[in-house]
Amino acid sequence: MTMKQNLTGLDKAGIRQALTEYQIADKGRAMRAEQIYRALYIGGAVSFDDVTTLSKPLRGVLSESFTLDRLKIVSEQKSVDGTIKWLLSTADGNLIETVYIPEVDRGTLCISSQVGCVLNCTFCHTGTQKLVRNLTVGEIAGQILLAKDRLEEWGKPSDKRLLTNIVLMGMGEPLYNYDNVRDALLLIGDGDGLALGKRRVTLSTAGIVPMMEKIGREVGCALAVSLHAVNDELRDELVPINRKYPLKDLLNACRNYPGLTNARRITFEYVMLKGVNDSLAEAKELCRLLRGIPAKINLIPFNPWPGTKYECSDWEVIERFADYMNAAGYASPIRTPRGRDILAACGQLKSASERVRKSACAPAVKIPTPPPQTVPEPQPVL
Repeated sequence: MTMKQNLTGLDKAGIRQALTEYQIADKGRAMRAEQIYRALYIGGAVSFDDVTTLSKPLRGVLSESFTLDRLKIVSEQKSVDGTIKWLLSTADGNLIETVYIPEVDRGTLCISSQVGCVLNCTFCHTGTQKLVRNLTVGEIAGQILLAKDRLEEWGKPSDKRLLTNIVLMGMGEPLYNYDNVRDALLLIGDGDGLALGKRRVTLSTAGIVPMMEKIGREVGCALAVSLHAVNDELRDELVPINRKYPLKDLLNACRNYPGLTNARRITFEYVMLKGVNDSLAEAKELCRLLRGIPAKINLIPFNPWPGTKYECSDWEVIERFADYMNAAGYASPIRTPRGRDILAACGQLKSASERVRKSACAPAVKIPTPPPQTVPEPQPVL
């Protein structure tokens, strides 16, 4: 039995080519590709029955060779703070996680780019899961389609939408899946489809230096860099890819990021680890390292996970660090943790099948609570 081709994740040219290869709709092929494209990315079609701009007989012919399938929801969890986490299954049975984070003035979707991760960052729960494979364009963009389904976003005017921003901060290193991530971002930003402009999309990388300039030039999305340390010795431990691309090379790549201005700053993510990287001396060194780079520093209280050896810095230590950075001229908001109760916060994503198996014997973790007067800070979306 011949497998049907899934058109989800294809751009107009890709759909047109698919129709050509299957010798379907030879006459007016471009128009029909346009109709399918708009039904998918503007109308939210999940089958050819939803593509009502096509004749019923043609819909039947197309459905014999093609599908418009979505990722499958394995579970959906909602945090007390409104954050929603979906555990999703790909067509081959692999599991990924996607998180929706509602804010007062925006709604951010944190999407994954790989099944698992190869970076092995020691403070990151996702990093303890082995890399299985890269996600396809359809699987990356498909996370947005599914979120729009669940949030009932299709057909809403732009000023009424709950989903306004995308961050590639989920499972995986986006720049190690470069081609698929690039194509997915170009698809996401197409004004004739999903129409999420590049200023509303942020790609987070641990510092894959050779790909940074390329993604900036070819896509132009906002950039976030997982920094977490101010010297190579510590960063080698926390973010092992630093051994290949040390701080000097990483920061040079940041200085040369296309389109970098004071209005389009790089966000540096800095997880606050008690007694590891949270001293005032390290705040001073961070200022020195970032000199000359239009930058925002996102201070992230460490989000504990079962079995971790790290603790979150005390709140007064985090505030002192932030006060120093702000006084030095760097916007340094303390990111309010979101979705901790469902393991949906930064660094906590990991497929449930492994998480449940390990949690039974893991020690309890202490989660420091921010003072009541702390104002929630939006996620790092430029």
